[in-house]
Amino acid sequence: MKTPKIAVLILVPLLGLATWFWYQLPDYLPSNRRYLEMPRVVGTPPVVYAPQPSYQGPPPSEWIRPQDPFPYPIQPGQVGPYEPLYAGPLQYPFACDGEDSGLGQPLIDNQDGFGIRIYATDAKGRHTDEVIGYSKDCLHPTRVRYYYNRAGTREFFPLDEADGDIERISLDGREIDFVVRVETGTINRFIYSIVMLKGPDDRADRPDLSYWNRNLIYQFRGGVGIGHRQGRLRETDLPERRYEQLRRGFAVAYSTGNQTSNHYNIWRAEETALRVKRQFSALYDEPRYTLGVGGSGGAIQQYLIAQNGSGLLDAGLALYAYPDMLTQTIYAFDCELLEYYFDQQASDTWSWPSRRLVAGLNSRNGIHDTRTWLYELAMVVQGRAPRWPLGGSECSHAWRGLTPLVNNPRFVYFSPRFAPEVQRQVHWTHWQDLRSIYGADENGYARQTWDNVGVQYGLQALREGQLSPRTFLHLNANIGGWKPPEQMKQERFWHLNGDDDLFDFSPWSHHNMQLSPDGGRTPAPRSHGDPEAIRAAVRAGLVFSGELPIPIIDLRHYLEPALDMHHASAAFSTRMRLQLHGYADNQLIWMAPKPFDPTDQAFDLLLQWLDAGHRPETAQDACFSKSGELLAEGADVWDGTWNHRPDGACMQHYPIYGTPRTVAGEDLRGDLFKCHLISIDDALNRGLYGAVDMSGYRNRLQRIFPDGVCDYSMPGLGQVTP
Repeated sequence: MKTPKIAVLILVPLLGLATWFWYQLPDYLPSNRRYLEMPRVVGTPPVVYAPQPSYQGPPPSEWIRPQDPFPYPIQPGQVGPYEPLYAGPLQYPFACDGEDSGLGQPLIDNQDGFGIRIYATDAKGRHTDEVIGYSKDCLHPTRVRYYYNRAGTREFFPLDEADGDIERISLDGREIDFVVRVETGTINRFIYSIVMLKGPDDRADRPDLSYWNRNLIYQFRGGVGIGHRQGRLRETDLPERRYEQLRRGFAVAYSTGNQTSNHYNIWRAEETALRVKRQFSALYDEPRYTLGVGGSGGAIQQYLIAQNGSGLLDAGLALYAYPDMLTQTIYAFDCELLEYYFDQQASDTWSWPSRRLVAGLNSRNGIHDTRTWLYELAMVVQGRAPRWPLGGSECSHAWRGLTPLVNNPRFVYFSPRFAPEVQRQVHWTHWQDLRSIYGADENGYARQTWDNVGVQYGLQALREGQLSPRTFLHLNANIGGWKPPEQMKQERFWHLNGDDDLFDFSPWSHHNMQLSPDGGRTPAPRSHGDPEAIRAAVRAGLVFSGELPIPIIDLRHYLEPALDMHHASAAFSTRMRLQLHGYADNQLIWMAPKPFDPTDQAFDLLLQWLDAGHRPETAQDACFSKSGELLAEGADVWDGTWNHRPDGACMQHYPIYGTPRTVAGEDLRGDLFKCHLISIDDALNRGLYGAVDMSGYRNRLQRIFPDGVCDYSMPGLGQVTP
């Protein structure tokens, strides 16, 4: 139902209040206010976008990695290496975050106006107006500080501020002060940190290892990033994040180069982590075991780094894991196309629960948070009545904003970090960040992998009689795809990214979609993924194919009711890939509702596993209650539709949902970028539509799918087979 503009003018002041809460939304949406006070990149070395071939080399698991020529250890006052070994060329422009991390201004590295301005300081260390140079690489010398845990808190403060309030802990029968040594500096231009308990004779240049248990935890972190930023890390961040493990004597290492909200280049992440570990081994000692830990993108890094053969990790604790980032874009890019169809194009009304039939992901009524009201505002300004009852889907609630972040070369959510003339030089996409792998086309734009040619959205619901042929055809005629990068425009997020026109506000980014000009009579064109980019991504180890030579516990809270993007089905996507290659015994799946957190229990089991040299009998798939009660464990507790078996005990407690591709006929493995196509006649003859007779719609199907439809019984482009 269309809404007249007078209604808009009445409703907007009420619904517009929701925008005050926009800054509570995830970091990848454009809450630009906090970036305005950070150093701005005012110039950059020349950015040239020329055609470039895709990666043609062997997979990383077959590499002999180059020797690192840097003379470790990096002593306090020295600067770590910044030229990459194999992770690709240095990326410019590059936004510095050291000052915001408490490290002061970075070192001057040029007088050419590249990077951020470096200012002279007064006697109190405050900036003056005098520019004395520029920093394009954001380097800082290594330093060591000491922090204590204030009794009764989980917070850390400089040791010289202690006033008899230091927490005492018990370690191997000894009572000691909970004081940590924190080393920080830069490696590969990213900020790194190494933390361990301070020994009684610790010196900055010679750590005392008396309280170290000989094991190193390497922290990985998540988010979605496209490069061009150093990342923020304050010296107390790591001690507070790994509080319990530090109490037990573990050492902990981390780099902002291992946070995927800064970039998603797995070569860069691996190389950075290897160099941080070399620093640790040289200055401290070789660890007995190195255990990974991290959530979301931090879990992805563990799976891929283990698969790619660097030898960095001995075991991993993958929290809220996906198998990899790239195969998540396959269904995530579907999300806004589907939501725009449901909200703006459909001739029928789609309730929130009914959207599961086509989107697969959870969707429900009863969501009443600030972003729900904000999206209802978008409905109003686009001339539609608000929906009732209020609700949401995983697509609208969790994945919104990620497609433009990854895919739109005109959009960067931290744009205030760059002068306008710098912004205009860059293609701000994930594809561009890894153009040395994906390659670039004749226009200089990086090739991309996303494809929906032949995908029959809602096919399963059609077969089961839950979707009429008319609705099925209307949906697939209108769904369309995403415009090629050279045709994309700036996002329309209202004042949140500098757009003053409220009536253009679009959370769907529909102006960057390939839409039908006449409501579906002329079918909207689909998107074609680049075959060379797909092959290169698989060759380069960006896709988790299922080879896992180390033990990993896939641990997560059950978040389906919250419409959180970290859906439980991702664990079984990973399991299916592992089964394909015979590595399933190296993965455990543990799940529980909040607040139960068995992290320490998982670390202990991984250490037992490594000590034994094989998977112990106590290492079982399991599920727990929110209070920590073991509900079930064993080999069959997670059986379900994903492996064509009756639901196991844990699956009954914590059921999973699908994705737009699984309800279009693909299985949950989810590693198919570009499907094998068959003609409409072949599809009809093979009974692809089940008991539904679609022969009367043959001509219409051929117009909607001129290239044919997906045949998921055949491997698709990019799928790795044993």
